[in-house]
Amino acid sequence: MTFVEVRDLSKTYRSGEVVVEALKGVSFDIYEGEILSILGPSGCGKSTLLNCLSGIDEPTSGKVIIKGIDLHSLRDDEKTRFRALNMGFVFQFYNLIPVLRSVENVELAMLTIGSSQKKARKAAMDILAKVNLDGRATYLPSQLSGGERQRVSIARALVHRPAIVWADEPTGALDTKTSTELMNLIIELNKTFNQTFVIVTHDERVSNYSNRILHMDSGKILKIDENQNLKVSQNANSNS
Repeated sequence: MTFVEVRDLSKTYRSGEVVVEALKGVSFDIYEGEILSILGPSGCGKSTLLNCLSGIDEPTSGKVIIKGIDLHSLRDDEKTRFRALNMGFVFQFYNLIPVLRSVENVELAMLTIGSSQKKARKAAMDILAKVNLDGRATYLPSQLSGGERQRVSIARALVHRPAIVWADEPTGALDTKTSTELMNLIIELNKTFNQTFVIVTHDERVSNYSNRILHMDSGKILKIDENQNLKVSQNANSNS
């Protein structure tokens, strides 16, 4: 089932006389409940695409339609509200608030959309347990490993059960073993909550955990592949 429609999306940056076409008429669909990777080399436009898809940045032209709503036709306040309710974000360098403990970082996403403190705390503890970090709930980010920080980031992205999670190089700051553990966790959470994940990566090993792989270069989509070699979480297998 089509969940996000991207139609003729373009993004042009200007600096004096220099014009850079970061996106050149990109069109594709994102399906509900899938893991889609956007794969390509640095500077190919994949992070710009993610920012336009998620409403962080405005495209120069084109449409992003999510759940039947043209995202970029919304007023700023409407867009902010829509994103808070329907989207979660995972970044390469975690973006955790250093003075807040794990549970406080996670529950912030619930408080932002108007949940009570009690409901937000329970939801935060529940999702921290799902990512095997309930024992680190009172730890500050500085007291956690890189992998643990990224799991807190994922918990924060999922705590309000968003329709879609955008992840920009989520394994970029992690070693190979921790990256594998993180991608297995994403697969498990995708299966458990039917979350749609869109993952920007330059790493083919990460894209192998996706249902489909969108290949980008020079602001264009080269092709979209069904992943015939989908890696499956060992933990997910053992629970099935």
